[in-house]
Amino acid sequence: MKFVLEHLEKHYEKKEVLKDVHFTFESGKIYGLLGRNGAGKTTLFNCLNDDIKADGGNFWLEDNGAKRDVIPEDIGYVLSTPTVPEFLTGREFLKFFIDINEKYIKDIKPLDEYFDSMGISMEDRDRLLKDYSHGMKNKMQMLINIIAQPNILLLDEPLTSLDVVVAEEMKNILRSLKGDRVTILSTHIMDLALDLCDEIVLLHNGELEVIDRSELGSQDFKEKIIAALREDYHA
Repeated sequence: MKFVLEHLEKHYEKKEVLKDVHFTFESGKIYGLLGRNGAGKTTLFNCLNDDIKADGGNFWLEDNGAKRDVIPEDIGYVLSTPTVPEFLTGREFLKFFIDINEKYIKDIKPLDEYFDSMGISMEDRDRLLKDYSHGMKNKMQMLINIIAQPNILLLDEPLTSLDVVVAEEMKNILRSLKGDRVTILSTHIMDLALDLCDEIVLLHNGELEVIDRSELGSQDFKEKIIAALREDYHA
């Protein structure tokens, strides 16, 4: 399966955030979307998730040469700041999500099996989400996307504010999930992209630039990327 972006554009008044974004993502890989804070990574994700309308271009899914439009069920979106209904317990939230999405979910499992897969303890499952830590809310946000099994998983800086232990757990989960879907992880942290991602794409001056994997270990290349990100700050 391929996820194809063709000449996407987005501007706010005179500021061009996305100028001419075109790229083909393939399933089975984690793509690192590398760019400084404010480069347009979240804007790109919001266009793909149809939260905002692009000003030009198109995107679609392609499987064995057949093209089709992206529908809401194709996309899972994990925000950098977890958004969960804090008046529900973890168990209530999970049950509610499964109930309203039952016709789209394959092989529904017992709730505790899902909690076990994320390492969420028995005592935490019946606590209000408002009392969850940032890392636990992030796990819940990730869990509903695991259950939904979207074709495209968008991850907007999901690991930046997590402690080391939770971040490593999340990285292992992402590696285990990548098989049948396109995973795109945005980050401004180069070392995270190098550690987790199969391919890295740089969002620079409103366009995507493919980075050759063979160059990634080079200090000269790292300095080139850092210089490009600095340039964006002053653009």
